[in-house]
Amino acid sequence: MFPSRSSVIFLLLALQWAAGSCSQWCQAPERVCDFVCDCDDCSDEQDCGYNGKHFDCDFEDVGMCGWTEPSSSGTFRWERLQGGDILSDSGPSSDYTTGTATGWFMGVSAVTAESPDTAVLISPEIQQTSPTCRLCLRYFLWDSGHTGLGSAPLWATINHFDSQQAVVWRPEASSIHGWREDTIFLGRIASPFQIRFNSQRKEGRTGDVAIDQLEFLDCALPLPLVGKACPSGMFECGREGCVEQRQVCDGTDDCGDGSDEKDCGYQLCDFEQDWCGWDNRSISSLKWIRTNQLSLSTTDPQKGPGRDHSENTAAGSFLYVTVPDDGLKQDWASFQSPPLQPTNSSHPCKMVMYTHQFGPRSGGLTVLVVDRAIYPVWERGGALGDLWVKAEVEIVTNTSFQILIMAAIRNYTYGGIAIDSILLSPECRISTETVSVEKLPDSPKDPCTDREKLCDFHADCEGQEDEAKCGDFSYPQGSSGWTDASIGSQGWTLYKTEEEEYLYVVSASGQQLTDAQTRTPLLGPTGPACTMTFDFALTGHPDHIGDLSVTLIDSVLGAGPKMFEYSGKTPADPEEWQSAEILIGFRKNRFQVAFEARAMKLCNCVRIKVKNVRFHNCRADYYPSPPTGLSCNFESGLCGWYQDNDDNFDWTELDGVDHTIGVGKSLVVDMWSPSLRGTFGRLISFPQPPGSTDHCLSFFYKLYGPNPGTLNVKLLLKGGAETVIWSHTGSDGNMWHEATCPVGRHIDDFQLVFEAVRSGFDGRVAIDDVSVLSEPCGMPRRCSFEGGLCGYTRSGKVPWLHLSGQRTSAHRPQSDHTLESSLGSYMLVDTSGSNLPSGETTVLVSPVRHGTSSAECLNFWYQMGGENPGSLTVYVKQIDGRRVKIFSTSLNRAGVWRHGNGNIRGTLVDWQVEFEVVGRGGRDAHIAIDDIFLSPLPCEEQGAVCTLENGLCSWSNTQNIQVDELDWELTSQEAEQHYPTPLRDHTLKTEKGHFLSLPSSDQTAAMQRAHLLSPHLPPTKGTCLSFWAYKTHPVRRQLSVWILSNGRLNQLLELSDLWESWKRFEVDIASTEEYQIVFQGIKGQSGVLALDDIQYTVGVNCELKHTDTAPQDNTGGIAASIVVVVLIIITLTVVLYYYLRNKGKSDSTPSPSANGGFSSDIYDGDDTDFNNFRERETA
Repeated sequence: MFPSRSSVIFLLLALQWAAGSCSQWCQAPERVCDFVCDCDDCSDEQDCGYNGKHFDCDFEDVGMCGWTEPSSSGTFRWERLQGGDILSDSGPSSDYTTGTATGWFMGVSAVTAESPDTAVLISPEIQQTSPTCRLCLRYFLWDSGHTGLGSAPLWATINHFDSQQAVVWRPEASSIHGWREDTIFLGRIASPFQIRFNSQRKEGRTGDVAIDQLEFLDCALPLPLVGKACPSGMFECGREGCVEQRQVCDGTDDCGDGSDEKDCGYQLCDFEQDWCGWDNRSISSLKWIRTNQLSLSTTDPQKGPGRDHSENTAAGSFLYVTVPDDGLKQDWASFQSPPLQPTNSSHPCKMVMYTHQFGPRSGGLTVLVVDRAIYPVWERGGALGDLWVKAEVEIVTNTSFQILIMAAIRNYTYGGIAIDSILLSPECRISTETVSVEKLPDSPKDPCTDREKLCDFHADCEGQEDEAKCGDFSYPQGSSGWTDASIGSQGWTLYKTEEEEYLYVVSASGQQLTDAQTRTPLLGPTGPACTMTFDFALTGHPDHIGDLSVTLIDSVLGAGPKMFEYSGKTPADPEEWQSAEILIGFRKNRFQVAFEARAMKLCNCVRIKVKNVRFHNCRADYYPSPPTGLSCNFESGLCGWYQDNDDNFDWTELDGVDHTIGVGKSLVVDMWSPSLRGTFGRLISFPQPPGSTDHCLSFFYKLYGPNPGTLNVKLLLKGGAETVIWSHTGSDGNMWHEATCPVGRHIDDFQLVFEAVRSGFDGRVAIDDVSVLSEPCGMPRRCSFEGGLCGYTRSGKVPWLHLSGQRTSAHRPQSDHTLESSLGSYMLVDTSGSNLPSGETTVLVSPVRHGTSSAECLNFWYQMGGENPGSLTVYVKQIDGRRVKIFSTSLNRAGVWRHGNGNIRGTLVDWQVEFEVVGRGGRDAHIAIDDIFLSPLPCEEQGAVCTLENGLCSWSNTQNIQVDELDWELTSQEAEQHYPTPLRDHTLKTEKGHFLSLPSSDQTAAMQRAHLLSPHLPPTKGTCLSFWAYKTHPVRRQLSVWILSNGRLNQLLELSDLWESWKRFEVDIASTEEYQIVFQGIKGQSGVLALDDIQYTVGVNCELKHTDTAPQDNTGGIAASIVVVVLIIITLTVVLYYYLRNKGKSDSTPSPSANGGFSSDIYDGDDTDFNNFRERETA
């Protein structure tokens, strides 16, 4: 028994030791953070600047994948941020990974310093990388404060533990409010290192420099094939991994132990000691220099290549050419090899070199052979990025020759060309003969026009020479305009015979594992109708040939998303090509079009081909003439509108949700879309000619969801000036609303813009049935004064002012009602006695509205402030001049926006609304108007149930971002297609019935609030609030009722029970001060809250008892007061008559009542009290 137990214990100890040993083995320091998962759970690759087997980092975890700030960091530092923290004025509105305010990213803090300060973000120690290692990331650079980004707002370095540092990435310092994608090519790093992200700024706001979504790709060295030999055609490394034969003796340590670069017989020149016999003499005054990064600059990250190729350090040497400090006098530089012996096709001279072509100064590289003539044998155009790129050239000539390497340099602000690690094969033997050139090449022709006019789709030169080599195959030399920009093992080349020509993918010398890419020259600008057509084929024996895509590279914004993608295989018939068409659209910046492809396997049996590339209707000044002009229901395209390609996202056509026919198309921006990034998307009209008549823009719109953002309409003038002419923010219900806005007359061309602004992440913005009429607009149903006056005019000597809280004095409203911020606008008249004398009148007049047979309700918000501000009366004025008063008040409750309304009787006569203000000789006084809304239904009775079938009644969502983040949404189960809802409303008990909903989702953070506010209600001893509520079961959603008085919130009721059916609640309200009722909903991550049939009975409690004195502002009270006043006047008249008749008697006959009778002490007719008695103020 005991031996058996001992055996078991021994076995357990052995297993524990083995497990511990295995754990220790895979966690050994040299195996941690080397891009190889040695542990089964990949725990050895955690917190390495990336996490786990995918080697990525999205900063969603609080550990930040091991990235840290140095302990000595000052106030300017990197921070882990969310878009919601800084959404209003700086930084990205969302992270890149999730595209929502709940996602995390790394951004810099705000900084204000006398001299530039630097923030540093440091990775953990990484062991080593392969030559193909690259780091793909998303970055954000925006100058929100308009103080300038500086020359180096963001760059990356690798730092070794011997304090050596090398710059590896330098994005262009351009300010764009959106995430951009780039790649850092780390290359072969043979010893432990750290990556550092640096930001240097003198002044800036939080989050204006940010990074997110890091992905390390192809960074591991070749892994041993345990128990297996290398496949045929592969080279076996000393550490038992395998590499391709093309990687052997190419000047790069692909194996990781140098075994692939041993015993090569190649002549290697790494320029560490000298020029190795290469000759720098040239007739050009622009010279190559042998230098290193330490000599070029250690403080300016924009200078030089940052590191050499052979050592991958700042101390390593290379050849370099750029614009000299004294300016560019000649734009080319060359150097050449010593004379070399003749070669043949079986033993060609093979040269390998590594080039670094960075920044706009890089015009391209050419390798020429100098024998009896001078001719090119290899070319690489333009800038390729911040990396060293491998190039191979084979030379066959039957005479002695020299290799001539020539660089073209452009006169721009930064960049240059570097060369390093030139290898010559043993067949490149030194010759004692002198190379004699019998024929010199022709000098290149000067451009026939300015560089910016080349390839702009407008022929400026004779014979259209400036458009001949721009990539359009319809020109005889058009196909030659495509330039291979590949940096990997596959590239593009041109096949051209008299019968056909096409571009196709071939094997290339580059070492990166990236797609083959070929580009046009810089094209454009273009107009909105510009398209590109082409034919393509992916043919061969395998079932899956590869991938083909098209990308547009903007000269300012960089590469955009793929515009075309095809994967797999086209039909088997080799003569059967597929056709494609791509909308390029309006582009104000110059751009390049790029074909990108990758074959799964390259051989003679596989072809990825492109031909017949054509550009159509691309002139910048070409705009088609749609039959309906700007009027559009979007059923058959965008009519006279186009997508702005300089914004962050596009409007999309949506089937089944439209205003026109209910099941047609509309244009939408879904803020909840996981693919949406950035802040705004714009739809722009074709230019409209000037004219002498007014124009009216009419459209239908939706803004719905708890966080839908803003819809703006802008006027875009020639020269780029923009003016907001209409705006709406926040939820407006899941229903279509009509809007109109006057465009006015213009002396020059103008354009209109629909702009969706993503200030939230959970909602939809939609437009439909747009029309532009050559006539003035009528009175709009809604006017917030955010974009202008909505056609309202001012009558009287004293003007009404269009103001915002930012441009006003202390005794005027500091915020509007619409946005509840100082950025919002409203209309105001200064009623101080010095501006509007007592009794003087000023009027705000609406545009004319056509009469209808049904009654309507005019709603508006007003504010009265200061001492004695005067009175506000609202009239409906018919075209025959007759005025009907529908509202009047002179109460002054300073600093509060109040709701007013009045019924407009149905009439077929056209009419206008007049807001009339009469001065009372006030001091620092004002009356302001905001948010005018004309409801198509009569005003509701005070105390009536708000069924929500005809809108929000007098309830409103607050837009104050200091109070809440979300909105209650007016919707129905039938109309809802995105959010969860109750199956039916409470009022109608059908799916068509409406209710207020607060859905929960993961688009925004949990525990965010939505406040629904009543109008201001009078003090009460007992007012009953009743409502029906619905709440689904998931946790962390709350519904409560509060009263708001003098800025203080007091909770009345919290609904903590969970239920999934409509349930009625009621609560008595008592307040000694004026107050508002607040429904507060707090969202979770799923489920929904809902409200319906809301009612408050002022002065009547829930037991139906009258608790307050009857209000004095009703019609019966006014009539009774008039009767009393008339009786008093009659009595006074009678008394005065008898008094005068008996005056003589009184004079001659003293009486005890000689000093009696009525006097002003007994009755004082106070005008103010009388007016207050007459006022009608709707709560």
